[in-house]
Amino acid sequence: MTRDGAEAVACTGLAHAFGETRAVDGLDLTVRESEVFGLLGPNGAGKTTAIRCMTTLLPVPAGMVRVFGHDAARDRMAVRRLLGYVPQQLSADAGLTGRENVALFARVFDVPRRERAERVGQALAAVGLADAADRLAGTYSGGMVRRLELAQALVSAPRLLILDEPTIGLDPIARTGVWEHINAVRAATGMTVLVTTHYMDEADQYCDRVGLMHHGRIRALGTPAELREGLGARRRAAGAPDTDPLPTLEDVFRDIAGSGLDEQSGDFRDVRSTRRTARRVG
Repeated sequence: MTRDGAEAVACTGLAHAFGETRAVDGLDLTVRESEVFGLLGPNGAGKTTAIRCMTTLLPVPAGMVRVFGHDAARDRMAVRRLLGYVPQQLSADAGLTGRENVALFARVFDVPRRERAERVGQALAAVGLADAADRLAGTYSGGMVRRLELAQALVSAPRLLILDEPTIGLDPIARTGVWEHINAVRAATGMTVLVTTHYMDEADQYCDRVGLMHHGRIRALGTPAELREGLGARRRAAGAPDTDPLPTLEDVFRDIAGSGLDEQSGDFRDVRSTRRTARRVG
């Protein structure tokens, strides 16, 4: 049961630096319980760093990140038990079967031994991999690998699912398939979903709200329709004719982030990792 307006994630003044580079610079963000929230922005905006702070993979001072009321600094294990996480980098082991991959994550996330087999089967069925569960993951297509990683994240029955570029490098049919399975699980469980993506059509279609992040902070926040309508109103106020088509979410992205290619365009390691993942799932 969810509560109207309840907070799944609350970031207050979140900041994290790598040497002299402030990847996240005073981020204020709230993700509501049971919504699909899209965190958008160009490479180097700070999205992945922010997510790593939320998942306790990077240390943060007390009071900056709370997940379902638990402080990510003081209650790290409590936060981790509430999460499922699909990172940009591929995490499935090609030398294990799909079932073995998910069973490994069930052990890592401390799913009770007596429940593991059933939970593994449920997670694989939820992403449409029951028939392929006993094949080596190395024989899976790119879309199947991403769905397998989704099953790995779901096996612990998380209240919050965090997806960092979950459909990168996939063809349109595979991308749609991944989202269909995400939405089916969310509809069945009320799970909250926080996703980063560079596919604006995905954000527009599947996200209840989006936050556009640039230089480590949220620069625009609202439903996709609100952001599109807001840019349209600004354009009309600047003299654009009323007959101009409504801006797309990609137009909003460009308006907020500019080219996204300035001196803050990001950590080369993250870009290299993203490209490597895209090649492996392609």
